[in-house]
Amino acid sequence: MKDPVPSPTLNEQRASMVLRKVDDILKWDRENSNERDSRFVDLGRYLCEIRAGQYWRLERLTSFDDFLAHRFPDSRRKAYYLMSIHEQLPKGLKKELRAIGWSKAAELAKVARSKEKEFDCATWLHKARSLRKEDFKLEVERHLHGPDAEPWEIVHFKLYKSQVPVVEQALDVSSLMLGSDRSRGYCLEMICADFLAGAHEHERSPVALRNALCRLIRLLPNEQRQEIQNCLST
Repeated sequence: MKDPVPSPTLNEQRASMVLRKVDDILKWDRENSNERDSRFVDLGRYLCEIRAGQYWRLERLTSFDDFLAHRFPDSRRKAYYLMSIHEQLPKGLKKELRAIGWSKAAELAKVARSKEKEFDCATWLHKARSLRKEDFKLEVERHLHGPDAEPWEIVHFKLYKSQVPVVEQALDVSSLMLGSDRSRGYCLEMICADFLAGAHEHERSPVALRNALCRLIRLLPNEQRQEIQNCLST
């Protein structure tokens, strides 16, 4: 068993300064909401330094992920995108990245990570400047996954904590049926398609509801099926 990697010596003065810089940038971002400012480049650099130096220990936090949960309560994805921009793209591009914004810069980082030393920075920067955000995103997607890649978007909606296990289990069962190589988005699409096959907007038939419930009940263990039958018979 390997010995655990020792934690780096905490430079409290530097850590305090960097943490303060991050808070200043986040406060500015909330007040201005302008992704074209160069501050997102600095923010990514500071976040990488906080992770490497474990500056989060200054605030008595348990991990870098815990630090991100405090600073990015809505979504940690953006924080990791900003860190990827700093880690993957050549240094000295602050001016160019400021011109294209953090969303395109994050897509640019995906290409740089896939090409490594063969990354043609000038060509991809030109594409980022000349294409709309959606078109550039599609260009990157086709570069990474082939010319037949479709446009995509991230869909956000709220789930109550009591609903999460049901949704997760439905996705897991769908993945087992369709193949583990399928994305969760594809599994969700198939679940919805199965629902639509038995439910029609203009024909709210009890038969369709009964069929949908029967399909769901068949997925349950025998003991839980019996509990439902007992509940219905009382």
